[in-house]
Amino acid sequence: MHPKLQQTHDDEMMMAAAQYRAGDMERAFSHLERAHILGQSFPIAHAQSHWWMLKVGWERRDFVEVFGQIPRIIGALLFSKIWVPLGNTGGARVPPFRSMPIPEDLRCLLEQYGPGSNT
Repeated sequence: MHPKLQQTHDDEMMMAAAQYRAGDMERAFSHLERAHILGQSFPIAHAQSHWWMLKVGWERRDFVEVFGQIPRIIGALLFSKIWVPLGNTGGARVPPFRSMPIPEDLRCLLEQYGPGSNT
């Protein structure tokens, strides 16, 4: 992962963890969705975002999220290098193979530093 992409991904993960510790699961999940978009082509980063989504689901007692994240963690580890649906936010209530619009700030970052970029 390009260092600029890695830094933004790590920042989103740190903000998610901070919100998780503060008990704000909605904001934590929002940062996890952004981290997922950035890291979904990289198996460890991809699986990490799904693991944290599972943790947020557990805290919310949202068992759709908990049980939906288990196959996503496995899929992230096995298939991230092969194909991912661009922009997919990773939550269990989103079809796992659906591409989605990418927020502008993340789209610019991925175009410049993401997989397949020239940098």
